[in-house]
Amino acid sequence: MTQRSPVTLSRIFLCQQDMIVDGSARGFDPHAEGRDTLFVVRWRGVLRAWLNRCPHMDVAMQYRKDRFMSADGQYIVCFAHGALFRPDDGRCVLGPCLGQTLQQQPIVIDEDGAVWLVDTPAQPLTA
Repeated sequence: MTQRSPVTLSRIFLCQQDMIVDGSARGFDPHAEGRDTLFVVRWRGVLRAWLNRCPHMDVAMQYRKDRFMSADGQYIVCFAHGALFRPDDGRCVLGPCLGQTLQQQPIVIDEDGAVWLVDTPAQPLTA
């Protein structure tokens, strides 16, 4: 019988949850790569994290720091080609990647309201 060593989960602090208001998003560089590799959206009170990469063109989603949402705050927008994604499940509803989804990243919110990226050595963020 083969014994597996336990996977060590690490948490990387992103921000306090009240730093992201409903209908907005904020980008983060959790692995100090010099660019925002993920972003967190608050949609209808729920925080979700997504890899900052369009499934169509493999480019960053925002056109400028923390600009991930449509002007009305209803959709995540890839500013490279205007694709719209639903903020609740990351599914593209308009654009060349129609039906494809953004890659959700695991986050937890602790009892103090801190938002943490759950990271594993075996599965780095830049999947």
